[in-house]
Amino acid sequence: MTLLVVVACALIDIDGRVLISQRPEGKAMAGLWEFPGGKVEADETPEAALVRELREELAIDTQSACLAPLTFASHAYEDFHLLMPLFVCRKWQGTVRPLEGQAVKWVAARKLRDYPMPPADAPLIAPLIELL
Repeated sequence: MTLLVVVACALIDIDGRVLISQRPEGKAMAGLWEFPGGKVEADETPEAALVRELREELAIDTQSACLAPLTFASHAYEDFHLLMPLFVCRKWQGTVRPLEGQAVKWVAARKLRDYPMPPADAPLIAPLIELL
């Protein structure tokens, strides 16, 4: 079975809310909400991949030093096994603008379970609630 490493970020605003984005139509699991992020390329560290993905998806810039590892998910899908570290980021430059047609929302951590998420994302919620 193929191991897929995907990195995710809990962007936390000044009010302690977490940014989630909705998978757009045409993508696997369209309509579900998730933490921003994406695949780690062969030549990247997880932190470098997340900096790149945040720029590509949300038009914001941050640095590896602003990313704090919080937890991870390990989930078996039918065709692959997903390993997904979740980083927390409270410091970035720019204003969040969804560049891939996705909807975004700032949500209180305790309300994250109100949004349908992919199975791999759900276990990441409890550590965020404890943090915030």
